[in-house]
Amino acid sequence: MITLADAKRVIDAAEEKAREIGQPMNIAVVDAGGNLVAHVRMDNAWIGSIDISINKAWTARAFDIQTRQLAELSQSGDQFFGIHVSNHGRVMIFAGGVPLKRGEQVVGAIGVSGGMGKQDQSVAEAGAAAF
Repeated sequence: MITLADAKRVIDAAEEKAREIGQPMNIAVVDAGGNLVAHVRMDNAWIGSIDISINKAWTARAFDIQTRQLAELSQSGDQFFGIHVSNHGRVMIFAGGVPLKRGEQVVGAIGVSGGMGKQDQSVAEAGAAAF
């Protein structure tokens, strides 16, 4: 399970990375069921990225894969082409969603949105590393 204390630690580390790169972000953490545990919208982060960050976290947990990897597998002609329209459009195929694991078991995920894909990914990875 992911506690609120776990989610805060993950978010704190992600916020630190976002400040380091100078990009305000929306940062979400979900539990094993894909339910939101915590979300932060940094000052000046895009409001349009709130849902994207939450849905990136949900996607990473729903499929137990980084959204960056899912994006690669969902290109035209690949095995997951069109997956982004499944689950009522909730599936995000942009970098920035990373599963959170205890050992080999996925127990939740972090989702980050607000910058370029590489920025979102680096912030999500920083948060996941703190887990």
